[in-house]
Amino acid sequence: MYSRRSFLGTLGKAVPAGAALITLEPLGINRALEAIAGYHAPPPEAAADESFWNQIQQAFTVDRSIINLNNGGVSPSPAFVQAAMKRHLDFSNNAPSYTMWRILEPQREGVRLRLARMFGCDKNEIALTRNASEGLQICQMGFDLERGDEVLTTDQDYPRMINTFRQRERREGIKLVQFSMPIPAENPAEIVSLFEKHITSKTRLILVSHMINITGQILPVREIVQMARKRGIPAIVDGAHSFAHFDFDHGDLDCDYFATSLHKWLFAPHGTGMLYVRKPMIKDLWAMTPGDISMDDDIRKFEEIGTHPAANYLAIAEAITFTEGIGLARKAARLAYLRDYWAQRLVPYDRIRMHTSLQPGQSYGISTVEIDGIDCDQLTIHLWRNHKIIVTPIKHKQFSGIRVSPSVYTTLEEIDRFTEAMESVIKHGTKS
Repeated sequence: MYSRRSFLGTLGKAVPAGAALITLEPLGINRALEAIAGYHAPPPEAAADESFWNQIQQAFTVDRSIINLNNGGVSPSPAFVQAAMKRHLDFSNNAPSYTMWRILEPQREGVRLRLARMFGCDKNEIALTRNASEGLQICQMGFDLERGDEVLTTDQDYPRMINTFRQRERREGIKLVQFSMPIPAENPAEIVSLFEKHITSKTRLILVSHMINITGQILPVREIVQMARKRGIPAIVDGAHSFAHFDFDHGDLDCDYFATSLHKWLFAPHGTGMLYVRKPMIKDLWAMTPGDISMDDDIRKFEEIGTHPAANYLAIAEAITFTEGIGLARKAARLAYLRDYWAQRLVPYDRIRMHTSLQPGQSYGISTVEIDGIDCDQLTIHLWRNHKIIVTPIKHKQFSGIRVSPSVYTTLEEIDRFTEAMESVIKHGTKS
């Protein structure tokens, strides 16, 4: 946790003196950073401290004429991060082959180091990617598989990851095996048992989500990874929604492969992600975009995508500073508080179906809810047309509903408007 002096010192180094303060002050970013630097309340107390979160809300430039409850898709970045990205982009355009490649590009190593510190691993185990999908596909496509080999996952994993395995199925003759889980999934031992039950002599690879994208349900990754490791089966962890969402690090997962998006809960620039591969595994994992053979055991081989912007990646550093200033435990407590704020008001209605566990530690900022008898697509359209509220429709063979994912900039008044809109639909339908 940053002290007030050290945090503002970091800010001073990250944002050049002079013009930066002129740019950021009207946006309220300095108020938010001052509040972070001088705040010491523990997570349970901080979660309900509206005066503190009001200051955090000032860091964002969001449109308050709409209510964005789809932060699970992609999050806005604080003005602090936007300003850093713009500064780097402006500098890049002075003479890109020099300013971007020779000056800014080497600074990625500082970002790599900070992400490694945050995740609790060696910097040479972190690759900077464009999103979780790219990192996961590097892993999914990077293993040698033969015709008849099986890959195992659930039927609640992200469609792009499922489609990646399905292409290998069509092209190479492997077999994708999927199984169903309880909704909500509140018994960790049962989830581990289901993975174990579906392992066969042909299982060569497992994909497991840390936080299910359609419900926000957290799965017992460490236990699944260790169970698979005992059987000699690699497990790829989809951490698209978990990293910087709640307080954990690599030691809590003990995984060999982990990929996440940084433009969701870290609030980094759009199109940034992170891939972790344990050192001994790097050499034998094929890169999707090949580098020179000399890079075989270098994590940077996964970054050989050709010309790419430096600005997006360097501004990740400001996003880390912002999140570390708030504190991951306080951030998670706030997200759970916002979830409970609307869920506890709606749950008493007979027609409400929660598809995400509300038990402590089972979920945080993402939850899926259904109004019995109301199509989730119609509800999504109704909330937008009549209330300017953005949610995500979820349709699965086991359930349907809307995914609700507020963030640290979301106000209680906005949550009140959402719950009032939902109560109106419960009572009067979507025709009102």
